[in-house]
Amino acid sequence: MTQIIVLPHEELCPEGAVIEATPGKSICQNLLDHDIELDHACEMSCACTTCHVIVREGFAALEDASETEEDLLDKAWGLEPNSRLGCQAVVNDTPLVVEIPKYSINMAKEGHR
Repeated sequence: MTQIIVLPHEELCPEGAVIEATPGKSICQNLLDHDIELDHACEMSCACTTCHVIVREGFAALEDASETEEDLLDKAWGLEPNSRLGCQAVVNDTPLVVEIPKYSINMAKEGHR
């Protein structure tokens, strides 16, 4: 197991969390497995930006983003150099610190939040 520290998010994880993640699963799936309801409007098919996360620590250890993911990230609210789509960033043996942005552009469920 690999540790993911989730920084506090006022709606999804007000206290923050430390979870034991399963390597080989995406950040999004690991958060969902621990009852942190990260938006994933496209059902984790790399077709939207609702699962956008900012990887504050451990970013360099992740596999590079695909061209499709990079193109979608350009549309994400609050994009930073260490942004990833949670559904595409696969956890490995490196611990991560993840921030869920305050807002997401929910292209599939406009006006969701």
